[in-house]
Formats: sequence, structure tokens, C-alpha cells
Amino acid sequence: MKNKLIVILGPTASGKTDLAIKLAKKYNGEVVSADSRQVYKGMDIGTAKATLSYDRVPRRMTGQTQNYFSQGIAHWLVNIKNPNQDYTVAEYKKDAVKAIKNIQEKGKLAILAGGTGLYIKAVVENLNIPKVKASPLLRQKIEKEIEKRGLDYVFKKLIKLDPEAAYIVDPKNPRRVIRALEVCLLTKKPFSLQRKAGKPLFDVLEIGIFLPLEKLKEKINIRVDQMVNQGLVSEVEKLVKKYGARQQAFDAIGYREIIEFLEKKITQEQALENMKANTWHFAKRQMTWFKKDKKINWVENSEEAIRLIDKFIKK
Repeated sequence: MKNKLIVILGPTASGKTDLAIKLAKKYNGEVVSADSRQVYKGMDIGTAKATLSYDRVPRRMTGQTQNYFSQGIAHWLVNIKNPNQDYTVAEYKKDAVKAIKNIQEKGKLAILAGGTGLYIKAVVENLNIPKVKASPLLRQKIEKEIEKRGLDYVFKKLIKLDPEAAYIVDPKNPRRVIRALEVCLLTKKPFSLQRKAGKPLFDVLEIGIFLPLEKLKEKINIRVDQMVNQGLVSEVEKLVKKYGARQQAFDAIGYREIIEFLEKKITQEQALENMKANTWHFAKRQMTWFKKDKKINWVENSEEAIRLIDKFIKK
């Protein structure tokens, strides 16, 4: 398994975690999360984390966190930050590469699984991510523009400068929109082209989960209803009480809609409908992003994935 890396990707609600766990059991593997919200403690139901199990004792990982076990399989980079802590793509890449190498050194198969396209791209393509310092004055100017003209207007302004940003920036997330536009204006370059690929670090097999659109939409709607039944409103209430409602982590789909409900801006029914619609739009953006990568092998079931992996391992 030395230097081999399996990537399981696809849109939200497509079954990435379940497939990753199944493959990890079959191939003696461990899972590295590629989800920009599962890194946060307490954000469990709304991020659809794998069910935590205590059938194995957690052990220290790379000096920074503990393993998160589900069905006896170790998951890396889950629950490593509090919601009031920032976590950049550059930090994620560093942590993910360290985790993957740790797994490989044990003779196990590393499986990178998630739907955050930029996280996956950072690892697979060994992206060099330049640091662009924030400009408080420019941010203030953009924030005032949002107040005056609306977030949609500023997002369209970003897309004019960088059409590719439409697929990697959540248009409903003001902090992400502001940051992307800030980088474009400061560097005079498209936000999506700020990162340059380096020499590959791993021998990679990318597997994408394909679902017909109607089936995917149905699974998204079912998942949203399940989240609410599992206690999402209570989870968000506790997080807001502990950290306040204006944390960057809470700009995620599922959390911002419930926060609007808790602030009595919308009804719970409206919050659920907004969650379903926003998740659906997000899933379509994910698919557009992933379809640009011709190296991805699309599968419809675990049997197809297993055939690809068997061939890849023997190579």
C-alpha cells in the first residue's frame, strides 16, 4: 500500500462515508476526511459525521488530535477544531498529507473521502497555496456593498472577475464571497487560479459516486428530514449558546438556516425548505466542479469501486 491513495468523492448525500468505511474494512484502511465542516467539534448532525463508536480506544494522532472511530475504522481530521477557530486550506493540506503518510507507514490503505473539492485538489495535486493577507479596509468596503446592494450582487461581481469561482465559492456564504473577491482585487488574479499544482505526492486513484439527479435530490430531502428528527435544532442551539451565532463555521448549510429560525427570521418549515434547496444547489455545484476532473472514475455501486481498487493495488 506504500504511497497509494484512494479518493472517494461526490456530491453531498451520495454515500461517500458509507463507501469509505466499507472499503476500509475490506482493504485494512483508514479514512481521512475531506470535509471542511466535519473538522469542527459539536457540528455532528448537520455535517452528517459517521456515527462515533467506542469499540476501540482513541489514540494520539500526529501530536494534534485523537482518532475518531466509526465501526472500528479510524477517521482522521474529524473534530480537530472548535467552531470559533479558523482552519485554512493550507492548514488542511498539511494535516491531511501528514495523516495519509502516517497511515501508509503502518502498511494500511489511506482513503481520502469527502465532498470539499478544494481540500481534495490541494492534496491530490499538491497545491502550493500562497498566503494573501487580509485587507481590513477592502473587506469593510465589500461588506458595505453587501449591505447596500445585497450578497447576490457582490457574488455576481466576483463571477465577472473569476467565472470558475462559481463552482468553489458558496454564494450564500458572505465570508467566503468576501474573501474570494478580496483575493481577486488584491492580487489582480482570479481567485481560482491562485493555487499552483506541484509534483504529485501520492499514487492516486480517484473514485466518484454517481447518482441520477432525481435520486440524489430525493436522498438530500430525506437526509434533511433525518437531521431535524435527530436533533439538529438542539445541536445548533447548544453551539450558538457556547460560541455565538456569528462564527465562520456556522455559515455552513444547515446551520445558517436553523440560526435564522432561532432568531425568528423564518419559520422552522421555511428553514427546512431552505436547507433542502441550498443543499441541492450546492450538490449541483459540486458535480460541476468534479466533472472537470477527467481522472475521476465514476461508479454506481461498491462492486465497481472494488474492481477499480483491486486493479489499482496490483498495478
